[in-house]
Amino acid sequence: MNVTVQRAENNTFIARGDSNHWVVLDTHKKHGGQDAATSPMEMVLCALGGCTGMDVESLLQKMRTPVDKFRIKISAERREEHPRIFTKIDMKFIFHGENLNADSIAKAVKLSHEKYCSISAMLAQSAQMTYEILINPTEV
Repeated sequence: MNVTVQRAENNTFIARGDSNHWVVLDTHKKHGGQDAATSPMEMVLCALGGCTGMDVESLLQKMRTPVDKFRIKISAERREEHPRIFTKIDMKFIFHGENLNADSIAKAVKLSHEKYCSISAMLAQSAQMTYEILINPTEV
């Protein structure tokens, strides 16, 4: 796997990998960026959500467990000192639908978290990771 990261302007960068898709990365103006794109650390959390979300969706399809809506809310804490790595990451898996199979959903989330999601496995080396499953919540 290869990625090229190129400075666009000041602390704003564009990146493109083997998929040939461009991604913009930026930082706050106080750090020399334009504050116009996702920060690298936000991108890590986006990648975590995408990785585990794709796992869960694939597993649920294999288990013949349809859901109407599915989202993951991720919150994280970072160290105060540099490098400001994540120390705690909490994921809320939120499912909506009728007659959802809670056991299949729990199994899919657990398998993603413990076996399949490479990003989750990497982040778990430095951060305490927790997750919660919510089925048809009224708020969140």
